[in-house]
Amino acid sequence: MSHLDILSFKYNLDKLRFKAGRTTGRLLSARDRQFSDLSTYKPDDEEMKKVFGMIASQPGRISRKDLQVLLERLGKADASSQARRMICVTDNNKDGYIDLEEFMEVHRNGVQLGDIRRAFFVFDRDEDGRISAEEVMAVLLKLGYSCSLEDCRRMVRKIDRNGDGFVDMDDFMSMMTRPRRKP
Repeated sequence: MSHLDILSFKYNLDKLRFKAGRTTGRLLSARDRQFSDLSTYKPDDEEMKKVFGMIASQPGRISRKDLQVLLERLGKADASSQARRMICVTDNNKDGYIDLEEFMEVHRNGVQLGDIRRAFFVFDRDEDGRISAEEVMAVLLKLGYSCSLEDCRRMVRKIDRNGDGFVDMDDFMSMMTRPRRKP
């Protein structure tokens, strides 16, 4: 049994205990909360289509090269092999690309909250547990987007709930999991 299987089993067992009323009535401890990363968030389909369009260099499909460029920009050392594996796992029609339907299928069951937490650390470059406007700007520049430091400060202010000028993990999780407003 793999480590993930064991975690999933323990998580499901804890859920059954909670449903059966076998809880102690205490707040969750850090040990209990470790299983919360197995929870999932269902992203908005329109948001996922936008993400797909941002990755794809050709209309309607993501190539291995598109994934490799993205992973390299994010600093992944083995970007080529990771991109190849991503295509192999996702490309159901075996045409060598990920089309929108295949991309949406990957996210059909949602995104694990642990993955959202790991995304936080892509931005938290100095690993201090907070994301600054400068860190937002650095990551966006790596991804090929041009924006001013003032634009990044505005982004941080929109998300920063305690007014300290930084995005902490709670702010980031709230932003990533809140329902999107329709334009």
